[in-house]
Amino acid sequence: MVEPNDRRTAPESSYDEVLAVADRHARAWLSGIRERPIPPRLGVDEVKDRLGRSLPDHGEPAASVIERLADGVEPGLMAMGSPRFFGWVIGGTQPVALAADWLVSVWDQNATLGTVAPGVVAAEELAGEWVVDVLGLPVGSEVGFATGATMAQFTCMAAARDEVMRRAGWDVETAGLAGGPAIRFIVGEERHGTVDLAGRFLGLGTPIAVPSDEQGRIRVDALRETLAAGSGPAIVLLQAGNIHSGAFDDFGAAIAAAHEAGAWVHVDGAFGLWAAASPRLRHLTAGIDAADSWSTDAHKTLSVPYDCGLAIVADGRPMHTALGVQASYLQATEVGADPQEKVPELSRRARGLPTWAVLRSLGRTGVAALIERLADAASRIADGVAELSGVEVLNDVVFTQVCIALEDDAATEALSERLWHEGEVLAMTSRWHDRAVVRFSVSNWQTDAAQARRTVDAVARALADVRAGVR
Repeated sequence: MVEPNDRRTAPESSYDEVLAVADRHARAWLSGIRERPIPPRLGVDEVKDRLGRSLPDHGEPAASVIERLADGVEPGLMAMGSPRFFGWVIGGTQPVALAADWLVSVWDQNATLGTVAPGVVAAEELAGEWVVDVLGLPVGSEVGFATGATMAQFTCMAAARDEVMRRAGWDVETAGLAGGPAIRFIVGEERHGTVDLAGRFLGLGTPIAVPSDEQGRIRVDALRETLAAGSGPAIVLLQAGNIHSGAFDDFGAAIAAAHEAGAWVHVDGAFGLWAAASPRLRHLTAGIDAADSWSTDAHKTLSVPYDCGLAIVADGRPMHTALGVQASYLQATEVGADPQEKVPELSRRARGLPTWAVLRSLGRTGVAALIERLADAASRIADGVAELSGVEVLNDVVFTQVCIALEDDAATEALSERLWHEGEVLAMTSRWHDRAVVRFSVSNWQTDAAQARRTVDAVARALADVRAGVR
């Protein structure tokens, strides 16, 4: 007989000690995130050594396990939540979103069916409705909560694939793709790589790339020519927020051209779609509501914890057909669509709840203020570094992306290395227009005018070291 105090069958109070340890480490991390050096101090192999490489024969007390985990992993963490982290489009975590995410883990609901988990499904449905509202998308558009932009694009493009094939007289659900008409998968030359990845998952093959202008916007004249050069089912991918310039496609003209050719239009708006929530910046997305689907991330601009991507479709029926699962043991909701009909996963956590919490906390005006604060910080960084000798800002800073370069690739890469070494600001190198660039992606909810000033000062110090030949 197992003793009542055996830790393998401990009562609910056994959570207290282990959660207290986790809480202490969480608070220590959060309290230091604004000032700690951003790069990790240890690599993968060193962290494995600290954690212990061999699985023990006998277990370890839960509190000790969490102590070991925190002490071992923390030196290998990058301070992605820092207000001066610009390496990728990562937004940090707002306190209300973090608290909601903790509840998601505690409640541990499989958010797949409204009849099974009505509490979390209701919150997610409200979050989706509010997102559609603040972005000015068509009323009644349906939202699925995926892991991120890649799977959100996959979700929307699965709906697009099945629908354009249905219009061509082919039922993908029963017949598959083999033997059916070829789909023209048309993208801008400067699309994000996840677009190609989602297309590959869906069997669409290598996309047809349409030339872009100097800021990365798809050329509408070239899009029209590409559409006119072929026939049959087509999916056109447009972009809200180029990853280097932050530029937005001409949605009104491009969507009209695509729809005239019978194409489904999807907009990749991983971070840029949120410009539509700001009255001041909404002009960047003019005409975007005429598209058929949109994808974005809540864990970027909206600053909820990883992971949370949003797949949005104007007409949910193709989404339900492409993704829904039918099984006798699933108690499907009789009215409306279940979450399992809106994303590829049948089992998933209720990742939409932190989005509900942030939207409820900020309200419509607060969301707009957040977006505008990020754009203002990007402009301040661009204006400040442009005054430094030898620094060239390469893009028109219309939203939250800033790309800079020095006189040659070696100097540009050295600047990024110095920033990494100092650790106060992190901005990663990339290549754009066949040049090495240092790219600042401004997406953290704490990045304000003061953090922008500190960023410019850090770039000035790093630049001085580069000029002095410091390694």
